[in-house]
Amino acid sequence: MVNEALAKMDRLFAGMYEADIKGGRPSIAPEKLLRAMLLQVLYSNRSERQLMEQTRYNLLFRWFIGLSMDDAVWVPTVFTKNRERLIKHDAVVEFFNEVLAVAQQKDWLSGEHFSVDGTLIQAWAGHKSFVRKDGADKDHDDGRGDFRGSKRSNQTHQSKTDPDARLYRKGKTASELRFMGRTLSDNRHGLVVNARVSCADGHAEREAAKVMINDARQVADAAVEITVGADKGYDAKEFIEACREMKVARM
Repeated sequence: MVNEALAKMDRLFAGMYEADIKGGRPSIAPEKLLRAMLLQVLYSNRSERQLMEQTRYNLLFRWFIGLSMDDAVWVPTVFTKNRERLIKHDAVVEFFNEVLAVAQQKDWLSGEHFSVDGTLIQAWAGHKSFVRKDGADKDHDDGRGDFRGSKRSNQTHQSKTDPDARLYRKGKTASELRFMGRTLSDNRHGLVVNARVSCADGHAEREAAKVMINDARQVADAAVEITVGADKGYDAKEFIEACREMKVARM
């Protein structure tokens, strides 16, 4: 699937080279970069540095990326810079869409029966970076806030390291700076057909689910009955009503 998807992206890659003000080919081929990013997701590598370290000795990683045993592994900062280029040109989204198109051609998607789920994504920011927006708690020479014994909320505080991160807890978990991720999977083979990440709050999970389900509804034939499975966190009146309006059965 990856080979077929990348083969269809040659025109996009060529456009990326033309748009590069420095000219010439980037230091990391985009095909190899996308393969490495896919490994990072599949094997839950928490950072580019960890991914590069593992690629040095992991023959499976080298084979999949397209590196020989003698090829040098990229410097993490170079990898990050080239990754930003891919994101800027929407190459990651295009890669996802092309893989999805391959699955559709092979009849691996039902287009009718889906499951939606969410997860918390921990931000790369610590509690000490979560300071008052008005700067009132900068009681250290280095600007760090002292959160011990103080009440903090997203309305009054913000992370200096990652301003988009939100202090959030779910269930019995501890409050951490987090984002929320959601996926919509086709039930025929469990393939993810849509994914979204947003700031963490009590409503974002269902709001994103409604958008993804509506996208699936728009693609499907009007006569097709669509079903969606979800956990009890989606048992909210407004979510169920939205599903009914879209003519989607909540399972």
